[in-house]
Amino acid sequence: MNKYDFTTSACREDTNAEKYALREKLFGTNDVLPLWVADMDIDTPSFVLEAVKERLEHPIIGYEEVPKSAFLAQIEWMKQKHGVEFELEDMFYSHSVVASMNAAIEAFSEKGDNIIVQTPVYPPFFRGVIEHERELLKNPLKQLSDGSYTFDIEDLISKIDKKTKLLLLSSPHNPVGRVWRRDELERILEVCLKHNIVVFSDEIHSDLVYEPNVHIPFASLSQKARDITVTAIGAGKTFNMAGFAISSVAIPNAKLREKFSKVYNSIHFAQGNVLSHVAFEAAYKSGKEWLEELKIHLFKNYNMLKELCQIYPQLIKVIPIEGTYLAWLDCRGLALRDKELREFFIKEAGLGLSAGISFGREGSGFMRLNFAISSAKMSQVLDKLQKALDKHRDKN
Repeated sequence: MNKYDFTTSACREDTNAEKYALREKLFGTNDVLPLWVADMDIDTPSFVLEAVKERLEHPIIGYEEVPKSAFLAQIEWMKQKHGVEFELEDMFYSHSVVASMNAAIEAFSEKGDNIIVQTPVYPPFFRGVIEHERELLKNPLKQLSDGSYTFDIEDLISKIDKKTKLLLLSSPHNPVGRVWRRDELERILEVCLKHNIVVFSDEIHSDLVYEPNVHIPFASLSQKARDITVTAIGAGKTFNMAGFAISSVAIPNAKLREKFSKVYNSIHFAQGNVLSHVAFEAAYKSGKEWLEELKIHLFKNYNMLKELCQIYPQLIKVIPIEGTYLAWLDCRGLALRDKELREFFIKEAGLGLSAGISFGREGSGFMRLNFAISSAKMSQVLDKLQKALDKHRDKN
């Protein structure tokens, strides 16, 4: 019998939830179910909230350091779940992976240097490079016959030059849902070692991986990999606690750590807020069982979405997913331009998705759907989508 219930979730309509509050601005209407930004419409686990309530019994909320026990809880989690070992001295607090990435861009490259991004990919990967006046080196992923993606190593090798200093790795990949195999990662490692390229590995979705797939931290590949890797990890996605604004960066190599520290300290990341420390530690200490049940629930949602799309194979396909709770929908069969495709989901389906084109040119004709929602809400989504697809099919 399941201990946790994901059939319903708390209403967020009257809160400041970004997913809901920005509907009018992003979609031109509030009359859409929002399935875009990557947080869950699933209640944050009770053991996290109880720990925060207990801390609130103390009447002073002042400046605090991230307690060693919080980092140690995360370190133990990473060791047990993912087979990678970090030390306390490797760890930095960060309020977000995007902030960590921007600090890494500043620390490990200079203006005019090339930074590798593997498209289609999470939009801040582009923005961070451009805003820091670096050059985007696009290494598009290669789509295979089954719709899944892999690295295009030949393309990567052909584009690298002496100005290429950093590779931004999405692992597991957002939005295409790949959990990279060891042999794939080792080929990236080989190239980066040869050309003295630092790897910033965004592993924020590492806990959200479906069997039989296994997340392999880039830093765990070898000692040489540890020496060139900056790993961004956190509990925000895993336990739906992004609003606590806490993640971490692990840098085992002392020279890289020193470079990162200079930028980090100049920005003044500080130590976050008191309640986030407590929530972070509670999640890693008590979250194993909750996470296992959550992943079962998420994969059911994904399978229901896949089964619906299989009714309309000429119109829409779900790219096979291995990790994350973000479905990458191939909508090219609808024969709509990107703007029209977005409007189709808003006006015909009443769903607010992320436009594939926002993840790079390679995302044209695709949409990203966040299926980390309750069973009740998933039923609504599927019903809306089916009606819209029926209408489109009948019209055409």
